[in-house]
Amino acid sequence: MPSPLIDVHAHLLPDFYVQQATAAGHAHPDGMAGWPPWSVTAHLDLMDRNGIETAMLSMSSPGVHFGDDKAARLLARQVNDYTAELTRDHPGRFGNFASLPLPDVDGSLEEIGFAFDELDADGVALLTHTHGVYLGDRRLDPVFAELDRRGAVVFLHPTSPVCWEQSGLGRPRPMVEYIFDTARTVTDMVMAGVLTRHPGIQVIVPHCGGALPVLADRMNEFMRLFLPSDKAPAQDAVQQLRGRYYDMAGTAFPRQAPTLLQLVDPDRVLFGSDYCWTPPALADAHIAAIDAAESPVDGTTWRSLTTANAQRLFPGTTR
Repeated sequence: MPSPLIDVHAHLLPDFYVQQATAAGHAHPDGMAGWPPWSVTAHLDLMDRNGIETAMLSMSSPGVHFGDDKAARLLARQVNDYTAELTRDHPGRFGNFASLPLPDVDGSLEEIGFAFDELDADGVALLTHTHGVYLGDRRLDPVFAELDRRGAVVFLHPTSPVCWEQSGLGRPRPMVEYIFDTARTVTDMVMAGVLTRHPGIQVIVPHCGGALPVLADRMNEFMRLFLPSDKAPAQDAVQQLRGRYYDMAGTAFPRQAPTLLQLVDPDRVLFGSDYCWTPPALADAHIAAIDAAESPVDGTTWRSLTTANAQRLFPGTTR
């Protein structure tokens, strides 16, 4: 029997969320044609068909903050309650990355406490930015300090950049802009010292790190050139990037995953399907490509390798 997969990059789309996001102006989220279909039954069918034992559920872009702090707090709570209920109703099949109403710091701190203390969340999901506040912004330090105190898993997910009207060139932003916005916010975190000031957080970077593996050495050079030694983080850019986890959502093969392994060791790689934003047939094809690829560690498959990595990060999975 092949090893079961643990999916760290999986999305839910309850009807109440789609209705509120659409009403807020997101009928074509991030330039896509519309919202993909999602149901618990369809998600479990995809998991069973592909040997996915557990899927860690998170909200994708555009998140829960559509401009009003109070409404964002209410929607975050509604999403988190709903996701926690799914994990209780389907023990061992779903996990819960809680949504936070960033950039509302006070609301986010309150939701962190509720998510971990009342809902038994497995971590939090953060967009690469919310209304232009990227993750290296010092205003977010109280949030990262609390996540650090809790030793939390922080799953990053891209969204359209602040300049998408010009940079997107009329094309769906997930194709290219997501990759660059991931690089933008992780670079911001690295240069601002977020990861070295808060070493207790465990960050998962999506899509094989996107552009980060090929930018790591360039970041290092600029860090040495432009950051005074008394203000430079304790670790250089490559060291900081090597200490993160990376999921394989998207087109990991034939090029992305091998490039990622030039930056990080195999014990930092996790499986991700990106369902339901990746259509079922395409998710099936991506998983087939992973199964067909040779593992970088003798005596393992990509399934067994990524599952062992996920079990270290989430000891309660595959219960």
